[in-house]
Amino acid sequence: MESKKDNQEPDYTKITTVLLKSRTGEFDVESILFLKLKSLGICDLGCIGECINLERLDLSGNNVTNLTPLASLRLLLVLNVSANRISNIEPLSSCESLQSLNVAGNLIPSTESLLCLKSLKKLESIRLKDNTYNYSNPVCKNSSYRNILLEMFPNIKVLDGERVVGRGSDLYQLCKDIDDTIKAGMYKNGQLPEMPDCKPWVEDGYWEIKRSNNAIVDEAYKQFNDVLHECRLLNNRAAVVISQTERTLEFRFRCFR
Repeated sequence: MESKKDNQEPDYTKITTVLLKSRTGEFDVESILFLKLKSLGICDLGCIGECINLERLDLSGNNVTNLTPLASLRLLLVLNVSANRISNIEPLSSCESLQSLNVAGNLIPSTESLLCLKSLKKLESIRLKDNTYNYSNPVCKNSSYRNILLEMFPNIKVLDGERVVGRGSDLYQLCKDIDDTIKAGMYKNGQLPEMPDCKPWVEDGYWEIKRSNNAIVDEAYKQFNDVLHECRLLNNRAAVVISQTERTLEFRFRCFR
């Protein structure tokens, strides 16, 4: 007869060397470059600071409150700690290589709480809000927080997923204006334009990627799939908004005929 202990699921509340090695297949934690510990119920970051060569880390969807163990990750480039219970990000000021930070869905109270990141000269992307998953922070309730952050971090290129400077920012603003126009139902003369049938840009299966036994390639594959999933969610939301707007405009047009 199997004991109750054998039937219990692994305890992931604290990060241990056993957990790190089992999730990555590495024998030495210092060899870990990419680490995804998403939605495991982690409360304590434990020994994660021993992964001194870590470059990409995903801790989203856990119960983390204390980021102190991350202070030793000097080579960390990308950090995702969205959907946790974090209010203090000061330990990240030691992550001198950090380029992208996602803290959406936490408890960051104010713009002053972000001043500790000003020393990170390579930081180019900060996300405090994610409309796709309805993630936010108390600081986002301040209507001027975006302007304050852009003044605080003049080198920032992407804020909350929106490109603010550089290539693509003008295109993003154009798409945003179009989206706002659609939501407002501002078609010319109140009529819906005739749209040609949409066809896929590429053939079915074009984006399919063959799996690899290489841990780095496998992690990149997972991250790419996460991006595709987010794009699909955005596409579905856009389709719903467009459909609702079309029905509203058709109704208004019939009323004024």
